[in-house]
Amino acid sequence: MRNSGDGAVGGALGRGLGESGPYPLPERLPGSVADHPADTVGYRGPTACAAAGITYRQLDYWARTGLVEPSVRSACGSGTQRLYSLRDVVVLKIVKRFLDTGVALQNIRAAVLHLRARGCADLERMTLMSDGATVYECSSPDEVVDLLQGGQGIFGIAVGVVWRDVESALSRLHGERVDTGETLIGHNPADELARRRRDRAV
Repeated sequence: MRNSGDGAVGGALGRGLGESGPYPLPERLPGSVADHPADTVGYRGPTACAAAGITYRQLDYWARTGLVEPSVRSACGSGTQRLYSLRDVVVLKIVKRFLDTGVALQNIRAAVLHLRARGCADLERMTLMSDGATVYECSSPDEVVDLLQGGQGIFGIAVGVVWRDVESALSRLHGERVDTGETLIGHNPADELARRRRDRAV
């Protein structure tokens, strides 16, 4: 277990606290977000904000200061819109949680670099802990317990759980195909139910 107080977060990976099985995905529809692999779909700023629970002002500031930049497409020139990947939106949500608990921006930047350097499979198993100032990555449940017993750890983030939350939220929102720019419609079960009721009423 290493901490980010010296500008680095690291250590072996461990199972995240509170992780459970994947949430059930909505029914896949042709031409929908869920019908395409994650690496072929990008999300515009407002969609990323909705899934991450942040304001557009925060999104814009973090992109301009290099805290969390869109990996699919950056805004270059008038008329172009930033396009965020699923992984980007997961990082946005984690940054928001850190900020809400008062973690220093310098340590958040170190944690973001650490997250970006890891593969998707690593992120699924990662647990980040913080005492409100320093960010730790715990490599095992025993290290989590040691951290809590030492009076340092205040809260933890199971990155895999955040990933599934964001994935579920994005599946109900509109995305964009990276290669063609085609708009992909999210599948909102509530909208589908309303449509069926309208069809029955006719």
